[in-house]
Amino acid sequence: MSELEKFIKQATMQIGAGGSAGFVEVCIMHPLDLVKTRLQIQATKSSASSDRHYYTGIVDCMKKMYKYEGLTSFWKGILPPILAETPKRAVKFVTFEQYKRFFMFGSSTPTPLTFSLAGLGAGITEAILVNPFEVVKVTLQSNTSLAAQVPSTWSVTRQIVREHGLGSRGLNKGLTATIARNGVFNMVYFGFYHSVKGLVPEYQDSIKEFGRKVAIGFTAGVLGSCVNIPFDVAKSRIQGPQPIPGIVKYISTTGAIVLVYREEGFRALYKGLLPKVLRLGPGGAIMLVVYDYVYHFLENRFQ
Repeated sequence: MSELEKFIKQATMQIGAGGSAGFVEVCIMHPLDLVKTRLQIQATKSSASSDRHYYTGIVDCMKKMYKYEGLTSFWKGILPPILAETPKRAVKFVTFEQYKRFFMFGSSTPTPLTFSLAGLGAGITEAILVNPFEVVKVTLQSNTSLAAQVPSTWSVTRQIVREHGLGSRGLNKGLTATIARNGVFNMVYFGFYHSVKGLVPEYQDSIKEFGRKVAIGFTAGVLGSCVNIPFDVAKSRIQGPQPIPGIVKYISTTGAIVLVYREEGFRALYKGLLPKVLRLGPGGAIMLVVYDYVYHFLENRFQ
């Protein structure tokens, strides 16, 4: 088999495994992503505890969403990430492998620095492709109407393009924040997972080995979430509805972070951390484990 044929075969398996991992992770964990976005875009506290548009935490958000918007509201905005996940995960894993070769720095085996820099590169590449889907997703997630009354993904996309175009005020709004969020997350995520996975001995028992991968993937997802959350808050503020309609308050990533810090304090930069961790901890484990198992299944299938 030539090098080109080998590359095409590996890339095809990475696309299949990455797409499967992304689809499964999104379907299971999307409600927590929605709750995270709702908590991040609310800038001021309400004096009325019964205010349906203000949430004091994860449980309060879920209760009010269920009461006022219905059960299906937990999957608002799921179509954009589903449409994006197959190419997104494909790009993430394929480019990670290519960046890994580039960042070997003469070493015969990958080092933790190799994994981290390759993850950073993969995250940046992924962010550039996925940002338009993120803009549509956040717009849909921030809509507090009944799920049946929420406009379709396609109509929201057309409205954004019609009113703001494709640039930094339209479908590519918040691109820098998305690059920072995804780049930092994947740098920690891949760097930790592959470095630690190589240090912790594998188990012969399939159940224990499954537990080993889940534990490492879970920890990698939690660490990545804790490190990149300020960029995620900035992204949600930039891409979500502005506090005063018609006036753009959050423009740049750094500017949004500084504004949130000055007006709401340091803790506001970590809004939505708990649902983010609850989503990307197990979500990170699900994604890596599904990827590993599907990749090995395809590898054995097409030997």
